[in-house]
Amino acid sequence: MPVFLSSLKKSGHLDQTHLTVCNVGSRKLGAENDYASLGWNIFAPNLTIYGFDADADACNAANADIENRQVNWTEQHIPLAIGDTNREATLYVAQDPMCSSLYPPNEPFLSRFNGLPDVMNLDFTVEVELTTLDDFCQQAEIGEIDFLQVDVQGADLQVLEGAATLLKDKILAIQIEVEFSPLYLNQPLFADVDNYLRARNFALFNLEAGYGSRARSPIVSKTNPGQILWGDAFYFYDLLQPSETVRVKTPEQLFKLACIADVMEFSDYALELLEYLTLNYGSNPNFNFADNIVEGLSAFPDLMHNLNALPVIANIRSYISPGMI
Repeated sequence: MPVFLSSLKKSGHLDQTHLTVCNVGSRKLGAENDYASLGWNIFAPNLTIYGFDADADACNAANADIENRQVNWTEQHIPLAIGDTNREATLYVAQDPMCSSLYPPNEPFLSRFNGLPDVMNLDFTVEVELTTLDDFCQQAEIGEIDFLQVDVQGADLQVLEGAATLLKDKILAIQIEVEFSPLYLNQPLFADVDNYLRARNFALFNLEAGYGSRARSPIVSKTNPGQILWGDAFYFYDLLQPSETVRVKTPEQLFKLACIADVMEFSDYALELLEYLTLNYGSNPNFNFADNIVEGLSAFPDLMHNLNALPVIANIRSYISPGMI
């Protein structure tokens, strides 16, 4: 659960920023694929969401759902296949469409694991036209993407390669599916994705791993539940890193980064950013977050009665309103 966003919303600080989210592979399978259900709706009406999926029916269903809900933010799902260049490519449609990929499934490898052939083995192929995220945003006059989520079954590095300009200047945080073993033939693996993003000053913050157990085995260990095969990797463009190559940081970008960190439940990083903003830009009321920090930390019973002893509170004390602590 976010720690600071409700306080920032109440104090009007969220009124000063607009967040743009892009989801490549936006097929909605449940609440875990709906940004409102994940808490992003707190930024509404200053929230724009773009979803991309090669399946036009999935995009139509998502757009109809948004219209029926009469949401107070902007959300659009676009039936396009996003890749590394503008070209024709083969889409390998799996037994379960959510496992479809620009790479053919590695069926001999998949056969060694419980359940994977039933969803990932090939059903049929279809030719699709790829476009890049950079080109789409340029043509659609989309000036910024703050948060990028990618889940395209092995072709995720291709999406990043087609978003080189956005990665250099705009994107602040990324959630991307990665594979640790070749579920698809000749696909890039986690190391390839990680090297690509690290070379562009994105820092890995977390991995949520998925495991596969052997089809031939009737037992699975609770300690090591199979082989790590895939996962979601979470990256931030760390604007506080001491690097000469880091992009120019502004208080507006830093605040967006703090908001994204909080909604993604990296609350310690959100706090570090809010403290930095308060100390370096707090003379401007728009970037004085001392009271929000106090209010957020006060929600923790173990901290509430001992706030004065916290180093972060001592550091920002001169910015805190009288009576807050």
